[in-house]
Amino acid sequence: MDGKDAGTTAGKLLRGKAASQEAKTHTLRSSEVFSTLAQDELDVIAGSSRLHAYHAGERVFERGEPGDALFVVASGTVRMLGDGDAGGVVIAELVAGDTFGELDLLSTNARGASAVAADDAVVLRFPGRGIAFEEVLSRHPAVSARLLYVAMRVVAGRIRRANALVKDNSPWIQEVRRQVYGDKLTGLFNKTYLEETLRHALEGSGPVALIMFKPDNFKYINDTCGHEAGDAVLKLMAVEVRRHLSEKETAARYMGNELAALLPATDAAGARARAESLREALNALDLSPAVGDRGIRLTASFGVALSPDHATSVEPLIAAAHALPLVGRERGGNRILFPGDAP
Repeated sequence: MDGKDAGTTAGKLLRGKAASQEAKTHTLRSSEVFSTLAQDELDVIAGSSRLHAYHAGERVFERGEPGDALFVVASGTVRMLGDGDAGGVVIAELVAGDTFGELDLLSTNARGASAVAADDAVVLRFPGRGIAFEEVLSRHPAVSARLLYVAMRVVAGRIRRANALVKDNSPWIQEVRRQVYGDKLTGLFNKTYLEETLRHALEGSGPVALIMFKPDNFKYINDTCGHEAGDAVLKLMAVEVRRHLSEKETAARYMGNELAALLPATDAAGARARAESLREALNALDLSPAVGDRGIRLTASFGVALSPDHATSVEPLIAAAHALPLVGRERGGNRILFPGDAP
């Protein structure tokens, strides 16, 4: 086993392969970062983790070392030191269940502080020494993405404050976004990303507009041309929607054939104008690459809801917009409706 026997508790944690695996999953589950993962996800993470025992005063890592892992305290106490000196300023004191090193792993930066055992301690390292995170990501992309997504949520405040440390062009960050937030069919963001981004947008003080829309004749396209053609139509719609939105605005596939556009700092008049622009663009969309030369024209109905006018939290605002495209279709299609337009 990895590590040295640093006392009775450490010995129990480290003794035997089965005990070690159980100890690793127990340690992971005790941490806020890992506590929401499913058992099979924990098993994958535990399999790529190692437990290490430290005597009081021993270093877990030194300032300036590569930030290639995150850590969970299994037992004992670990102190973060700001200057790499055992007698330096204590930045934080971590006990069982606490994690550290997440930001270094996300940012791929060198360690900005040292970690030292304040007393006999056992610490879980993920990934273990000799295991590159890229290897774990390659073998288990969905689990790795889920882990980093949860880690980013838990430490969201720290990440926002230290946003400059997180490199947007990092291959890991790009892969996390693709795995967690990407819709595989359309290339748009998915329902999870829409909800998370909307939640952040609603924390601001300005108006927020949410536009949700569905093709009126999608069933006809599927029945006439086949489901592959329907999927191809959604891809064409996605390209057109992205073309109409700015970098500060969000295009997402909410579910099925329903797409969404999140527009921060947009009032009712602005939202209506954007919905009309999107409707005209979709009406003019050339569907022949998807359905062939059948002369099919796309129509779509839109639901527009605003904060604070119609709701000030995520679920009610989505519900207000989500119900309207079906109402628009029932009224003849190609409609733009606000909550007040539907009984």
